[in-house]
Amino acid sequence: MTTRKIVILGNNTLRKVSKPVVKFDDELGVLLDEMKATMIEKKGVGISAVQVGVLRRAIVIDLGKDEFLEIINPEIVKTKGKVKDSEGCLSIPGFYCDVPRPRYVKISAFDRHGKPFEFEAEDYIARCVCHEIDHLNGVLFVDYTDEGKEYKKRMGVE
Repeated sequence: MTTRKIVILGNNTLRKVSKPVVKFDDELGVLLDEMKATMIEKKGVGISAVQVGVLRRAIVIDLGKDEFLEIINPEIVKTKGKVKDSEGCLSIPGFYCDVPRPRYVKISAFDRHGKPFEFEAEDYIARCVCHEIDHLNGVLFVDYTDEGKEYKKRMGVE
């Protein structure tokens, strides 16, 4: 399977808001398959289309045991609780910091064929989903903490 190049911190693309997917076609399927292959190759647990340079609201999450969740045009319907834990990102290699996230999320989205669905996630998967949805809105995990903001300064990026 073909992989794509990861967009790295400092590239303006990461700060842009992704547009909704309107065509649920073979091209979307190829994008999702290539995102998954890229995420696996880079040993990630989640990836958004913007991280491979495509400004569309598409996400792939590795649920483990060779199971993957594809989320198109996600909307957070409900959140509960708060937990702070370590995060990293394929677009910010080698940097990790503790970020506050909801402990629970309920998401409304579409699958690759345009069929609507809802799902609930807790703890680690909730964190991954929120992290990737942030990407779709031009937000990075380093924006949430002083440590992350200092890292951006050291790297000379915003």
